[in-house]
Amino acid sequence: MAPSTGRRGHTLTELMVVLAIAAVLLGGAVPSLGDFVRRQQLRSTASDLFAAIDLTRAQAMARGYRVLMVPAGSAGADWAQGWLVFVDGNANRRLDAGEELIFQQGAVASGIVIRAAFSASAGAPYIAYNGAGRSCGAENSAAAHFGSLSLVLDRHVRHIKINMLGRVRMCDPAVQKSNCSGAASVS
Repeated sequence: MAPSTGRRGHTLTELMVVLAIAAVLLGGAVPSLGDFVRRQQLRSTASDLFAAIDLTRAQAMARGYRVLMVPAGSAGADWAQGWLVFVDGNANRRLDAGEELIFQQGAVASGIVIRAAFSASAGAPYIAYNGAGRSCGAENSAAAHFGSLSLVLDRHVRHIKINMLGRVRMCDPAVQKSNCSGAASVS
């Protein structure tokens, strides 16, 4: 048999062309990958917040009395610091010694801002449900307390809306153009 006379391997020039094409393609993908990661962080945080609201309602119905969800942290006003679900025995909207803590969420991902707008805006923000599963005031189980929480990260937004009956829904104003307003306006 005669030895093969064909070329084996690639030249340095061919390798450099392939690497240059790969670099251009990767350069276009990196910004969209970063945007994808931010959207996923926002989606995950919105889902966690939604689940905690749902837990608050379910616990109130299971126990037959009022259960609250409030922002965590010493100031008690910034939802981005996390949130607490607990039985507020003295109706002061704070977790005190002897009150049962049901769930605690830590701070959300950096850059996520959470704004709240509720029907009764006096005092620290909170979400409360009575034993019937209706949204209610912290001091009065018969008074309705409804509104929305808006999560914002860069130009991405999710709204969590709580109606007078206590039902919760989440929407994305970029996808759902109508009936998806919230506490944060997007410019």
